[in-house]
Amino acid sequence: MSITVDSAFECKGISCVKLTAGRYFAVISPLTGSSVLRLFDTVNQIEVFRYSDSCTLAQYNRAREIWGLPTLYLPNRFDGGLLKTSDGEYHLPVNETLFNNHLHGWAHKRAHRVEVAEVRGDKAVCVTVYDYDENDPMFSCFPLPFRLTYTYELSEAEGLKQTLKLENLGDKRLPVSLCTHTCINAPISVGGKQSSLRLTVPIGERCELNERCLPTEKLLPLTYKDMRYKNGSMRPVLHTINNDMYTAETGELDGKPFYGVTVTDKATGKRVLNEVSHEYKFWNMWNDRGGNGYFCPEPMTAMINAANLGLKNDVSGHRELKKGESFECWQRFFTLA
Repeated sequence: MSITVDSAFECKGISCVKLTAGRYFAVISPLTGSSVLRLFDTVNQIEVFRYSDSCTLAQYNRAREIWGLPTLYLPNRFDGGLLKTSDGEYHLPVNETLFNNHLHGWAHKRAHRVEVAEVRGDKAVCVTVYDYDENDPMFSCFPLPFRLTYTYELSEAEGLKQTLKLENLGDKRLPVSLCTHTCINAPISVGGKQSSLRLTVPIGERCELNERCLPTEKLLPLTYKDMRYKNGSMRPVLHTINNDMYTAETGELDGKPFYGVTVTDKATGKRVLNEVSHEYKFWNMWNDRGGNGYFCPEPMTAMINAANLGLKNDVSGHRELKKGESFECWQRFFTLA
């Protein structure tokens, strides 16, 4: 079994790190927010994330959120750009003018540095770091220094595992809210059909959103439509899914407990699995109107706008780090056929 790390691999004209382990290869892009540009199963011909050879770097940079696996801090929407913590109040720029919100933060728009690119036993490993401080243009409105470390491990046995570590380097409380804007390719199988895809998400309650895509603070019982996520009959493309947000529960994978989502190609039996750690307490589903060849089951550590909600923290997922404290979460992607 071949296990390699190429730290001088070029993709879209920029330097990336290519990890190879058995049937998988992954392309990590430190210069564009440590996003995973591509994860491919060469044996089963499964393209996990949205990727296109014809997409130029300029096109990708115009909307990094809708390619590959971008990680967001701070993710989703903050009402009017306001973000409240227990010892501060911050006003982020409104970049979603339609709904008057701040959207998706900035970590995925920054160049990160590579700390490790090496083979460790049966794994190909890449570690990148983003240090946020007064040198960043966002610091004037969010003066809370932090470090975000991304550890990627690729192996034949486990697929691609991403571990995120957020550290508070400042004196004031740092809000914790992490999410990947997971862009699953449609179809997942090379030569497959989008209409054959089904998505399974183990959900508990629907988080009601208002017309500005912000939580109303109501948790609702699941409807017939919602149950299609839970029973695995939801087709994730070819119709519009617009911010369906739910609390997360544990489901099953082949008769065993599984905390994550499953994408199945009904015609071929091929599957993409996204297992997440229990720090991810919510799922938000979106598919860009359903006709653009991808969909996003997004695991989130906190609700949209969580820092500003009146809900208890154990309900909203809002959390803060004191100086020197850190927070970790992980997820992995693998295929079955």
